Amino acid sequence: MAGRVRVGGELVTDPARDVDERSGVEVDGRAVVPEPREVWVVNKPEGVTSTAREPGARTAVVELVDSPARVYPVGRLDADSSGLILLTNDGELANRLTHPRYGVPRAYRVRLRRRASDRALRRLREGVELEDGTTGPARVRRLGPREVEIAIREGRNRQVRRMAEAIGNEVISLRRVGFGSMRLGRLREGDARRLRGQEIERLWKDAAP
Repeated sequence: MAGRVRVGGELVTDPARDVDERSGVEVDGRAVVPEPREVWVVNKPEGVTSTAREPGARTAVVELVDSPARVYPVGRLDADSSGLILLTNDGELANRLTHPRYGVPRAYRVRLRRRASDRALRRLREGVELEDGTTGPARVRRLGPREVEIAIREGRNRQVRRMAEAIGNEVISLRRVGFGSMRLGRLREGDARRLRGQEIERLWKDAAP
């Protein structure tokens, strides 16, 4: 309304004017362009919250990424869990990766209180009853006497921990090691790296209809 904005060379004083990246928006004669799309993978330590801002004393996961872009977490990972979490400023990709319709798998390395029997692991694979309904089929493989890897395509609150309780067990530690085609690999705890173009393309394929 101060007359500082032009769209396609035309002076615009209506703040309700719709624009996109092709509209040629200028403020005080300087072009305004969208932020470049970024996707980061972070190895989140326990105690770090999967939020864009943390009003308390704890660290927010976005503080682990060295980027001027306004990135935010793709989904959530509990503060008492560690491992792989994606951050991005691409809202469409974030929605695709987290929407139940697309069923993008998340893989977790889980240490249990007690050894789970083969029958208990079979129950996890087939689905267990929780207070908010039966879980979908899970991919489960034994890694050790009390350690398993579980891959699920749902994103319910504290789901893996509740699945363990449903078979009479308890999660001692939980680390996410995979999200779609992305794996944690050798990324050290607390570190982050920006994904390359091919890696981002694979995430889009993971979330294809």
